[in-house]
Amino acid sequence: MKEKFCRDITEGKTYLGIELGSTRIKAVLVTASGEPIASGGHDWENKFENNIWTYSLEDVRTGITDCFSKLKQDVRDKYGVPLTQVSSIGISAMMHGYLAFDKDDNLLVPFRTWRNTMTDEAASRLTKEFNFNIPQRWSIAHLYGAMLNNENHIDKISKITTLSGYVHYLLTGEFVLGVGDASGVFPIDSETNDYEKSMIEKFNQKLAEKGLKYRLEDILPKVLATGENAGVLTEQGAKLLDPAGEFKAGAPLCPPEGDAGTGMVATNSISERTGNVSAGTSIFAMIVLEKPLSKVYEQIDIVTTPTGKPVAMVHCNNGSSDIDAWANLFVEFSKLSGNEMSKGKVLDLLFETALSGDSDCGGLFSCNYISGEHITGFSQGRPLFARTQNCRFNLSNFFRNHLYSAVSSLKVGMNILQKENVKIDRLLGHGGYFKARDAGQTVLASATGAPVSVMETAGEGGSYGVALLASYMMNKNGRTLDEFLNQDIFKDSKISTIVPTDEQISGFEKYFDRYLKGLNIEAAAVESLE
Repeated sequence: MKEKFCRDITEGKTYLGIELGSTRIKAVLVTASGEPIASGGHDWENKFENNIWTYSLEDVRTGITDCFSKLKQDVRDKYGVPLTQVSSIGISAMMHGYLAFDKDDNLLVPFRTWRNTMTDEAASRLTKEFNFNIPQRWSIAHLYGAMLNNENHIDKISKITTLSGYVHYLLTGEFVLGVGDASGVFPIDSETNDYEKSMIEKFNQKLAEKGLKYRLEDILPKVLATGENAGVLTEQGAKLLDPAGEFKAGAPLCPPEGDAGTGMVATNSISERTGNVSAGTSIFAMIVLEKPLSKVYEQIDIVTTPTGKPVAMVHCNNGSSDIDAWANLFVEFSKLSGNEMSKGKVLDLLFETALSGDSDCGGLFSCNYISGEHITGFSQGRPLFARTQNCRFNLSNFFRNHLYSAVSSLKVGMNILQKENVKIDRLLGHGGYFKARDAGQTVLASATGAPVSVMETAGEGGSYGVALLASYMMNKNGRTLDEFLNQDIFKDSKISTIVPTDEQISGFEKYFDRYLKGLNIEAAAVESLE
């Protein structure tokens, strides 16, 4: 098998996916059958500067370069050959946010990520006017918010895009987005797989009222469908990936996609009545709909799959960041004890011990809000932990409580979908939360009351998903993406499934009731702790 992989790499018969996640940039190299054979990564972190959650574009560029260099090294270490070419490339990144550029491609304001909760008035006005939920983190909410605030950059805007669109532009010079990522910029018409025309016209009226000379369609990226060619890697793009000059230009790129869509692909969850939960820095569920919801819900986004099908998205800003913070504390303690452990080992132990905790966490409560959480009405967050004198306070309950807290905001939105009678035949989990499979799966199954499955590739995430989209572009042979995934990629995939017990479901419901009441404590903390 190693010889075959060496041959595939040397002949350029592999597919490269790169994803810029919240805390890690990851590259993965896969074969035509979807087998990951090499990877590289670069850790990074958002910054809270001038009340804005942001990343610098310099960190974007250097992070991609470092990530790719580590992929190259992994290929050389495993197979003894250089990585000089691939069949195709795909870029994925965190959805939403606001990257605004002038005609010379100068960034007009610092990158405003999905994590910001600063566009409440703009999002509310657009939701009412469009009769379509526009969340605060959507690009159009950020643009309209800047207009309402009369920010001095708005008359200079030549283009706005997302992070995946920006990186794709750096590599190809093409100003485009895949339909899934575009659906987090502006509402999409699933009949045309393009921006919704009537809403575009309504927004153009707002631009005219502000005296702005451009129309919205002039500054938004062109929307491309799954499988379309979205340009080729330029010499400049190849140099960004590999300053050493070994990696060749010329590889075609598939349309850039958001992490939500590539997560759906990575878990083969793009068909109706399927869904997936991505759990990392943020946590969100994507459920492919059979029919529209009965009304507009502020807690539910309507986005699309990479093929344009409507999806109910329950997005929560806060996922596992508080878990990571507690894990760092235990790592620090291990150093003091003289028995230093890696963070990965600490997390494995903590996830494992959580499984032996009480189903209701013994009366403990925590709120994991590092930042604001729109789904429960918080514009700011204060992570906290509270307990009563007679609770069952031990390590298993303590950490199970934090795992529960990480999915509790998600449950608010999932309960709405349950009342809407949205059918889910299969729910798959992916992301770091599910690497210790039994723990993450058990908690999510308890929270949703549904079986939760995890694939072997659960830890690969969106970089794997977008590598598959790059492969599909080259190997579709007249097939739909569904057919390609089922026939070429997942036909022999290994899946583990956990079905929640009545006790686990009941225990989570008790915890969830405590969690909702505890949000009053969170509100007091936001008000009292600067």
